[in-house]
Amino acid sequence: MRTVTTSYPWTPGKRRSEEERLQTLDLILKIAVPAFLFICFMVALKYGSFNGYLNLLSRQSFATPLLGLGAGFTLCVLGFQVVRTILWWRYKPYPLPQGSLPTVTVVIPAYNEGAMVEKALYSAAASEYPAGKLEVICIDDGSRDDTWFYIERAQRRHPDLIKAIRFPENRGKKEGLAAGFSQGRGEIFVTMDSDSVIEPDTIKHIVAPMVHDPKIGAVAGNVKVYNRFRSLLARMLAVRFVLAFDFLRASQSMYGFVACTPGALSAYRRTAVLPILDSWLKQTFLGAPATIGEDRALTNFVLRQGFYAVYQRTALVHTVVPETYKGLCKMFLRWDRSNFRESLVQLGFIFSNYRPKDRLLPVIDFFVTQIEFPLTYLFLGLLWFSFAVYPIVMVKFFAGLGVLTMLYMLYYLSQERDWEFIYGIIYSYFAFFALNWVQPYAFLTIRNSRWLTR
Repeated sequence: MRTVTTSYPWTPGKRRSEEERLQTLDLILKIAVPAFLFICFMVALKYGSFNGYLNLLSRQSFATPLLGLGAGFTLCVLGFQVVRTILWWRYKPYPLPQGSLPTVTVVIPAYNEGAMVEKALYSAAASEYPAGKLEVICIDDGSRDDTWFYIERAQRRHPDLIKAIRFPENRGKKEGLAAGFSQGRGEIFVTMDSDSVIEPDTIKHIVAPMVHDPKIGAVAGNVKVYNRFRSLLARMLAVRFVLAFDFLRASQSMYGFVACTPGALSAYRRTAVLPILDSWLKQTFLGAPATIGEDRALTNFVLRQGFYAVYQRTALVHTVVPETYKGLCKMFLRWDRSNFRESLVQLGFIFSNYRPKDRLLPVIDFFVTQIEFPLTYLFLGLLWFSFAVYPIVMVKFFAGLGVLTMLYMLYYLSQERDWEFIYGIIYSYFAFFALNWVQPYAFLTIRNSRWLTR
């Protein structure tokens, strides 16, 4: 006899009260942050300046052009980072809509998800949304475990709200989403991953931008880590998600060009999806089906039609992240391969008149991001060489990395206001040693479209 819980056990973990969080933040700002910056600064001073290192490199024939290229690139990136920071600072989420709300179809594809899919379904069913204007479609993509059992049980509990579809064999996430889009009756489609849960007011918040502005065709939700308290790696990713997703998407949202609306939670206008559904479903790259990165691909299809894509910080979703190094590498490989592919797709339309205005910043953003990849790895090659010929640089580099990371942590502190920023510092060193190989390997194997995480 299967033993399962019938409650709604999807709360992502304990939370401090607002007063406790503010007290923690005050302690961080007054003691921990200045102390850490002071230690890093003193380490850098102790080991002198970079003059000896630079003099050594200047005697190498290859170093001068590389240093000049690196300096120019650094100024470019820092300049645009200032622009991003200003945009991020000015960003405000759209307010909740007043009056009538649009009909919404929540689409949840699932494959070998087990009990987690039930939590996703219950969180969607518990949404504070008008009766009769919400439907949930869950697609079992040929799972080989007990996923269908949990989907059926949730459907029996909410027969008027949840519709269940079962594929006889695995067809891929795109096919599952397409089935939901084709059968959904909503004016807006909200997509969720089957390992994610939303809060009761999330759907109201995610549809708000499209209610306020008809030019908006896609909305990215605010992705948090569901299992953040279960491992050190998950804690580090929880901080990274704030820096990589909230900061980047909030700044891109200011000019309506969020590059990727995430699979964990996004919303799409029906009229932006149905016209391109077949093209998106049958998309290929270098002769192979483009099966990974379906969210980034769908965003490109929506943007290319002239719609805007924005970010809604108040639309929260909590998603499960890898808790092992192997799982993390697989996730990043999938993301990076699809990012390289869709960057090429994006290059094909960002110079066209795909929309009447707001076209300059997407072009600048694109080129700063793309140039960053090759020059970063040129810099890393030079850096490892310098470690060999001038080892003291290593100490100063890691002290400098700590200072730079602390500056990034200010973004995190402004949003989360808790002490867990320390895991972001740990992550920066972890990523330097353990993850720098992922992006070049993804580029070299860009045609590989295996899902990897299953």
